[in-house]
Amino acid sequence: MCAQKLTTRMKKRTARAEFFPGIAPIRYEGPDSKNPLAFKHYNPEEMVEGKPMKDHLRFSVVFWHTLRGVGADMFGMNRSWHRPWEDGSDSLEMALKRVAVLFEFCRKLGAPFYAFHDRDVAPEGRTLRETNRNLDRVVKELKKHQADTGVGLLWGTACLFAHPRYMHGAATSCNADVFAHAAAQVKKAIEVTHELDGAGYVFWGGREGYSTLLNTDMKRELDHLGAFLHMAVDWKKKIGFKGQFYIEPKPKEPTKHQYDSDAAACLNFLREYDLMGHLKLNIETNHATLAGHTMQHDLEVAGAAGALGSIDANTGDLLLGWDTDQFPTDVYLTTQIMLTLLKYGGLTTGGTNFDAKCRRESFEPVDLFHAHIGGMDAFARGLKIAAAIRKDGRLAEFVRHRYSSWDGDIGRRIERGEVGFKELEAYVLKKGRLAPNASGRQEFLENLINEFV
Repeated sequence: MCAQKLTTRMKKRTARAEFFPGIAPIRYEGPDSKNPLAFKHYNPEEMVEGKPMKDHLRFSVVFWHTLRGVGADMFGMNRSWHRPWEDGSDSLEMALKRVAVLFEFCRKLGAPFYAFHDRDVAPEGRTLRETNRNLDRVVKELKKHQADTGVGLLWGTACLFAHPRYMHGAATSCNADVFAHAAAQVKKAIEVTHELDGAGYVFWGGREGYSTLLNTDMKRELDHLGAFLHMAVDWKKKIGFKGQFYIEPKPKEPTKHQYDSDAAACLNFLREYDLMGHLKLNIETNHATLAGHTMQHDLEVAGAAGALGSIDANTGDLLLGWDTDQFPTDVYLTTQIMLTLLKYGGLTTGGTNFDAKCRRESFEPVDLFHAHIGGMDAFARGLKIAAAIRKDGRLAEFVRHRYSSWDGDIGRRIERGEVGFKELEAYVLKKGRLAPNASGRQEFLENLINEFV
């Protein structure tokens, strides 16, 4: 089918189609509302710490789970989600239709951003040239809908983990041709992200790791990954893309061990390969918990290093040991997240990206709205609670007082690097009796937080 005929057919279909009939734009109705299709806490224009709630949170809808998910799992690979607009194909025509679906959803939800993998939005062709042509066609449609709706691209990325060519990795593959293909794919993905005025670009190394060390040259693979990211940085500069680059940590799945295992590992890698000034981190809750951390832990690690960039908003089931990608509804979790984000200056180029999916049993299109509304409300509550805790000041004052000895003479001299072991030995010998430790008062602090939640 020629491009002109395809475009004409899509215009006719899109003009008469409403993919979520009967669902009006979601509005803020306040905490007393019983309307399941209304926000109880997310009021976009409400001012919190001097700026609108929408600018603090910068919500984003993901193309992969929301538009490409089918409700499959390891024991049920068949399609269980009812998506009346789908024809079951991976055709270019279907890809163009999904664009219209996404923007109707974002418009009705009031989400200002979306995010995608290249293969989410456009089908793979028989050759790289054909694949790129497919992507270019869909990008034209994305640009048109962005202009019509005002919904922007939070970040783009390339899918370097699904196709069998990437079974041994992409940038870390033992096959140099695969490395070259991955480079070409990322080059194109950065270019289209730039064309769509994306605020950032994410690298997630889903296959950048190993299943066994018996067949792995780890040093060589890490060197290749470092070189790959430098190539990406060079190309970013070449084309004038001003968006922020991110690395997304995850310890496992699909590999046994991934090189970007957690925030600390990513930072170590960036420092080792002289990339710290070029990439920040996109932190995801379920990835942090798979690494044996809390979300707040990885946010603190990234924030302390000046590398906190964006977040993937989801949660995992604590009874399960894999990446469940559930929508976040735990207000304690969102409060912890927002306390840390506000502490480090908040989100700028990044956002709150719902890398989350409905449960297999929640199969109707309206469930997509219920899921996103709940997540947005949970983050709005977390933001308001975090701001109230900060305004109250008791938590910050407790922490400041706990470290007050470091504001005294000896503490300041240690932190300034003015003393060594010899001087500190002399200090202790002269003082004789050490200052007593004070209680950490964990229970008191947990009770304090409960005053606000």
